[in-house]
Amino acid sequence: MKLLLDENLSRRIVPALQDAYPNSTQIALLNLNEANDREIWEYATQENYTIVTQDADFYEQSMLLGGPPLIVWLRCGNQSKNIILEKIIKHQKLIEEAHQAPEIWTIEIF
Repeated sequence: MKLLLDENLSRRIVPALQDAYPNSTQIALLNLNEANDREIWEYATQENYTIVTQDADFYEQSMLLGGPPLIVWLRCGNQSKNIILEKIIKHQKLIEEAHQAPEIWTIEIF
């Protein structure tokens, strides 16, 4: 399972994610920083990414469109990149289980 970090999350944590989530990346690293949310959604679906974000936009989109992709909504406010990385790694099992469950479209991590 691979993650696609939203533009509001630091691309600097991508290398540290590779052991737990191989082939994960960040929107700017794919030159998608000018893309709108729908284009990112479609890219994530096509390329089998799980979107990780701190914004409600993708959550709201999942309520309208369903899934995939799975949305991991980090509801912890602005935190350092180390805290964000820790939360993503700590909840790896939860994220993987949700990724395998087609009826789950969004999970929230506080």
